[in-house]
Amino acid sequence: MKKTGILLVLLAAVAAYAQTDSTAATDGPAGTAPTSVTFPFERVQTPTHADLYCAGFINQQPLPNANFVAGGLQTPNTTRYTTGQLVYLEGSGYEVGQEYSVLRESVNPSKHEIFTGQSHMLKGLGQPYADQGLVKIVDTRQKMAVAQIEYACDGIVPGDILVAYAERPAISFHPPVRFDRFTPPGAKTSGRIVMARDFDGFVGTGGKVYLNVGSNQGVKPGDYFRAVRLYSADKNDEADALSFSASQIDDTQKNPITVDPNLLKHSKGGVVHTAGLPRRAVGEIVVLSSTPTTATGMVVFALEEVHVGDGVELDDQQQ
Repeated sequence: MKKTGILLVLLAAVAAYAQTDSTAATDGPAGTAPTSVTFPFERVQTPTHADLYCAGFINQQPLPNANFVAGGLQTPNTTRYTTGQLVYLEGSGYEVGQEYSVLRESVNPSKHEIFTGQSHMLKGLGQPYADQGLVKIVDTRQKMAVAQIEYACDGIVPGDILVAYAERPAISFHPPVRFDRFTPPGAKTSGRIVMARDFDGFVGTGGKVYLNVGSNQGVKPGDYFRAVRLYSADKNDEADALSFSASQIDDTQKNPITVDPNLLKHSKGGVVHTAGLPRRAVGEIVVLSSTPTTATGMVVFALEEVHVGDGVELDDQQQ
């Protein structure tokens, strides 16, 4: 009985140490204000081949859609095709041995805006395309070409379009650095996350996002952007906005304050404006590819969920 009690005490001590060590690695020692020494090290996730070739993009001009997937061996009983299967291709210009990227002209079935003005901003940026996979031409002797799917990001369906395959540049990585959560504004290149893959609203490490800055602003694959968020952003979220109406005071306070989401820089008269609160960095994004007006990025480090609508700034320390 005594040995069992000692064992339980030892296990509790080990668990407590592990928890303390984990906290220190993320937020610094308990009670220590965040500094350049106590900011956490980024544990960057390396993009894989699938990350590079299944990320999607937004293109300012619509791509040609005359070449597309028309069906497969079991049409119409099978409508979703994956790696190794044969598909039939409508269009022209096919030659045996050629490889084509399979893309989908994407449209959001929901009309809901994640942030105010999102639809208008996306319309100005162009057409979203989802990467669906890669096919290789194996037969061109009939009206339709026959191709084998070399890999599929998701189910390839009739109507998905084809463009000539182009190799995408590999991404170079920086050594581990400390993630400055409260870095002041002032980056030379900044923008916004306007959409995420599959029209998600929140993404974590490994998630793909699309930015409204591109090669016209000097953005290139391998650049790193810091995702940042203002506290005033909560007022545009249907759930988070409710917190501004909730009580934040204690009955024992002589001079309680309220938090106002309106964009005023200075707080006074018992009202704190969110624009005066320090903004916080929430994650790090590496650029996988870019067009003149947009960039596709992957979240490689996140302290919390990255939101569509968050601001992004070129991380100068990574250059």
